[in-house]
Amino acid sequence: MLDLLQARLDQLDQRKDNYFGYKDQCWIDVAKSEIDARDRWGFVEESIGEAAHLTAGLEGTQQLLPDNPPLRTVAVLRPDLMTSLQAIIADPRFVNCPQAQKQTACAEVKLMHAGHDAWTRQFGTARTKVDMVESALGEAQQSLESCVIPPEASRSTVPLPKLVTLSVDALFAFNGSSVESITSEGREKLDSLIEDVKGDTAVSSITVSGFTDRVGSEAYNRRLSHQRAETVQRYLISGGVATTVQARGYGRASPGTDCRMRDRRALVTCLANDRRVELRFLHKEDQGA
Repeated sequence: MLDLLQARLDQLDQRKDNYFGYKDQCWIDVAKSEIDARDRWGFVEESIGEAAHLTAGLEGTQQLLPDNPPLRTVAVLRPDLMTSLQAIIADPRFVNCPQAQKQTACAEVKLMHAGHDAWTRQFGTARTKVDMVESALGEAQQSLESCVIPPEASRSTVPLPKLVTLSVDALFAFNGSSVESITSEGREKLDSLIEDVKGDTAVSSITVSGFTDRVGSEAYNRRLSHQRAETVQRYLISGGVATTVQARGYGRASPGTDCRMRDRRALVTCLANDRRVELRFLHKEDQGA
């Protein structure tokens, strides 16, 4: 299982070079170390579970959140340290600071590992790991300080428009809605959009809305449009978008075409503009409106 997870993580290439990817790798490494230590308490399986969840999230099939769920074989240690680590994650500079992301992600896993040591009454080993977490916390804070965006770069950043429309035909293979069905062209468009979002610090939330053409039943179209919107949502989050992303499906609502031909193939071609995904960007200055 660990070899499979490692292979899947490695296949993600640059998409794993973020907080979630670093955390995934640390959970895999912890599981391997506990196998070598012949741990039979269940922590290996719990570590594999955390890594599997993160891997699926990076692949776009699950939502990723920077939380640490309670584990059966982990005692809660030093909640003040976990709070400090979460404060670093919430810092606006964090998304542009890969070194701090790596240090913070692995420090969280290390603190959970220390909690397992304490749960198995290995208090000396737990104390050593906690000391390492304290050191990593300081290093992460220093890394964060060095990631201040220069004022010149902030002024030169072009803010995202309030609405970006992407053609479904360019994003997904025919009738597709999963991450696996995203075309290479679609991945390029989404990857470029992710970089634009990371560069626009004024974006406070994103709403992804899916639309279909009028061909097919209303129930099917609404379900398909929602699945596509959720897939784009997961892709953005797995790519490192830290702001809130919501997904909605509207089916064949809000058409923009006037196609009346009877030939089905010609009709489907004419309705291409109705098959779309819209991304609405709410900026901080718009929140009061």
